Amino acid sequence: MDKNLSGEDNDSIDWDTEDELEIQEIPDTTFSSCTNLRNVGQHTVRCHGEASSSSVPCQSKFIQQFIVMGFPEESIAKAIEQNGENEDLVLDALLTFKALEDSPEEQPSTSLQLEPCISSDDSSSQYSENFLDDIYEEDSWSSNSDNCINSADQCYLRDESSSLSEKEQTLLFLANMGYPVEEASIAMERCQKASLAELIDFMCAAQMAREEDVYLPEDVKPKLNSGGYKKRKMYNELCIRKKQRALLDEETIALPNPMIGFGVPTESVPGIVQRILPEQAIGPPYFYYENVALAPKGVWDAISRFLYDIEPEFVDSKYFCATARKRGYVHNLPIEGRYPLLPLPPHTIHEAFPLTKKWWPSWDTRIKLNCLQTSIGSARLADRIRKAMEAMENFGGEPPVRVQKYVLYECRKWNLLWVGRNKVAPLECDEVEMLLGFPRNHTRGGGISRTDRYKSLGNSFQVDTVAYHLSVLKDLFPKGINVLSLFSGIGGAEVALYRLGIPLNNVVAVEKSEVNRNIVRSWWEQTNQRGNLIDFDDVQKLNGDRLEHLIDSLGGFDLVIGGSPCNNLTGSNRVTRDGLEGEDSALFFDYVRILELVKSIMSSRRV
Repeated sequence: MDKNLSGEDNDSIDWDTEDELEIQEIPDTTFSSCTNLRNVGQHTVRCHGEASSSSVPCQSKFIQQFIVMGFPEESIAKAIEQNGENEDLVLDALLTFKALEDSPEEQPSTSLQLEPCISSDDSSSQYSENFLDDIYEEDSWSSNSDNCINSADQCYLRDESSSLSEKEQTLLFLANMGYPVEEASIAMERCQKASLAELIDFMCAAQMAREEDVYLPEDVKPKLNSGGYKKRKMYNELCIRKKQRALLDEETIALPNPMIGFGVPTESVPGIVQRILPEQAIGPPYFYYENVALAPKGVWDAISRFLYDIEPEFVDSKYFCATARKRGYVHNLPIEGRYPLLPLPPHTIHEAFPLTKKWWPSWDTRIKLNCLQTSIGSARLADRIRKAMEAMENFGGEPPVRVQKYVLYECRKWNLLWVGRNKVAPLECDEVEMLLGFPRNHTRGGGISRTDRYKSLGNSFQVDTVAYHLSVLKDLFPKGINVLSLFSGIGGAEVALYRLGIPLNNVVAVEKSEVNRNIVRSWWEQTNQRGNLIDFDDVQKLNGDRLEHLIDSLGGFDLVIGGSPCNNLTGSNRVTRDGLEGEDSALFFDYVRILELVKSIMSSRRV
């Protein structure tokens, strides 16, 4: 499991995967005043309501509607200057600026303050899920979010059909970024045939050199934190973001649609599903391996190759509960005779949370929640949405489409529920437990912080999905089962087997997080398990000698189950998405190593 971040959760916790822009508090009756002179389109707006004869009142109605949505005045002015008073274009530009500010790269000291969120991680590499992973299949709204990101090209890059020459377009682009025309011309002359990024680096280096020149008068030294530097930073972030989107688009496998694997209880599989396992893969011991479905290209091919060339079974948990969870499973379990856990869990949002139906707006068409993450939206984000909704009511009733699109994007991204009039809220820990199939209060108590609960749940199995696959074991092991649970987390596999009515004779659980080990130990005692629970803290320390001792004392293992960390596989990791070669996701090879050792030792004992 990935490294755990302990500590009480509060609004001061920050994270750098999908940060939210911080905005000034907006009073209920008045809007914040302008702080400086700025040009908005062709209007000159002055502080404290002073205006020239050609001006409009400070913060016109057109500007106010974006302020109440939480966008900074500076960004609004910039978007209007570039696009005029076209509401859709201005909104797309504002969302683009926000996306650029949300980059995982280190922000300059002058950047806008970011919205704190309740989080369990310090870096994007620890983030277990990717919001983009869940805009697959029928989620047609994803095209809107794509437009928000891709519109950055429209903000900074000139159309290829422009009448300007390539050199003139480059010069104009650099000038728009804030570089003096003279500097840009000199750089283009000295760096002929250089790319745009190389030209920017050249001019930035020149600025830094002049900044450090002790003989240069202070009044002519460049200010590195000026708008030009910030625009250069935004351009670099745009390039990085485009590369990352290319990685998502080009290096991910084509997932089946619908994602039902070899069958789910609510959907029929077209045709008769048959599979023939290689001889060396036939159990017992049975094995079951899980990880994120939308991994980089070649990852699932490699996983399959190391696990006896068994075809992965890709399943979305939305067919079992009210939330999506796209996962791939490689196993040698039989696929005939499966059955679901009873009672069946709620399959829609309103079935799971009936009290929300009263407040649910007609334009929020969500039926299922997106994948549950290790982090949740902040209280300030919920308050921002409330103010935007109330302000739109004051302007004339139901929010316009642009506001609906903004609110719905945030609701989908953070799995926000409507809990009152114009009020949204993130899921509580108990609600996440219910959606994932765990018993109530499974992760509560014992000194476990709210932050740790969200992290542990976000990294867990969806119990109903896994139980459906494991249900075939009940007839195979009527007297009970011995389980080797690798990367056991909060015991999703153990809970699934217990709910299926399969006695747990012996469970060896290997989990790095002490918080998670304590959760499993507490559940084991509260459910009065009669078997033995043995835990270890590191799969890398589970060597042949230890396994031989365990197999001799317990009589072997009937099931080897687990899912190695997905930190270097998930699309939300924009920094170290290195596939199975990544530091954390490389632990998959320890799963393979241990499985091979178990099979070898048990085979030698049978001879």
